[in-house]
Amino acid sequence: MVGVKSPDKKRRILDAAVGVFARKGYFASRVSDIAKKAGVADGTIYLYFRNKEDILVRLFDEVMSEHVEEAREAVRALPTAPQRLLAVAERHLTVLGENRDLATVFQVELRQSTRFMERFTASWLRDYFALLDEVMEKGQREGSLRADINRTLAAKMLFGALDETVTSWLLADKPYPLGDLAAPVVDLFLRGAGRDHLPVVKGDEHGHKRH
Repeated sequence: MVGVKSPDKKRRILDAAVGVFARKGYFASRVSDIAKKAGVADGTIYLYFRNKEDILVRLFDEVMSEHVEEAREAVRALPTAPQRLLAVAERHLTVLGENRDLATVFQVELRQSTRFMERFTASWLRDYFALLDEVMEKGQREGSLRADINRTLAAKMLFGALDETVTSWLLADKPYPLGDLAAPVVDLFLRGAGRDHLPVVKGDEHGHKRH
């Protein structure tokens, strides 16, 4: 029936877009390329999406909302903050490690536009940081995390470490299982790199070093 939407067809279009954007680049890709890969007519795309930008926006909205929701479910049953942080990190790296095209779009194509970055920072990244903040705040109350950490800064640091781990994996000459790096990343985040006898560098509430 003409004009009837199908969830399966929408999913097929989004999956096709990931492959096209990863291989051709977002700006060089055309809606017709996505339609061809999805096996639908060009006009069918517009039953589901306004334009190519809308496809990219909806793609990441769906991927990240699913990631954050499933990460919330994963941490709910875990007893300690370190275990919860590890679960979030494992999901982050495993989702992208199992779909190289998605990782390419996430790490490369999304960063091509300041407008895209502003949109995603204001939506899914905010929710991601909120999840990390909840995990760490609970860890502070339970005593498994330091009470004096700046949770906003800590969330950005952990995300940044995971983000760079994915980028390095994409650029590596030889493939390796990305998900296996979740534990070392979280361990370094929790334990730090310094020895106990090293002096602590103190800063103000904005992170500026005090002299």
